[in-house]
Amino acid sequence: MSAVEDRLSELGLTVPEVVPPVAAYVPVVRDGNLVFTSGQLPMVDGRLAATGKVGAEVDEATAKELAATCALNAIAAIKSELGDLDKVARVIKVVGFVASDPIFTGQPGVINGASELLVKAFGEKGVHARSAVGVAALPLDAPVEVEVVVSVEG
Repeated sequence: MSAVEDRLSELGLTVPEVVPPVAAYVPVVRDGNLVFTSGQLPMVDGRLAATGKVGAEVDEATAKELAATCALNAIAAIKSELGDLDKVARVIKVVGFVASDPIFTGQPGVINGASELLVKAFGEKGVHARSAVGVAALPLDAPVEVEVVVSVEG
């Protein structure tokens, strides 16, 4: 088991199976020393953990937890490409999308769920640049979606 997986285990988490695509794309692509995940939804055991708009049907605290689930699914996609999460040299960029009620403006706090998990998993290598964007709707009526870009050692 990798040091990253050990840290996740200390949090009571395990790297799940890769979430299968819901359309015509692949979960992850490597180009040289960069690995790009597709947008990851808060899927748990093949089902969305919640649906709806943040600030309406989904509260901010729940949405933050769902963003962490998205990040864990991104970690699974990265592991499927690299085999060993300790090969990650740096988390470079996180983009988070929040399906938001029109008056909700707390998107950065929601996406903190993903950012905080990545730092806990990868340590200093997990500190990254980020965007947190409010959108009208996401696939399958998901409240959040997260994509991650990492660089690989060597």
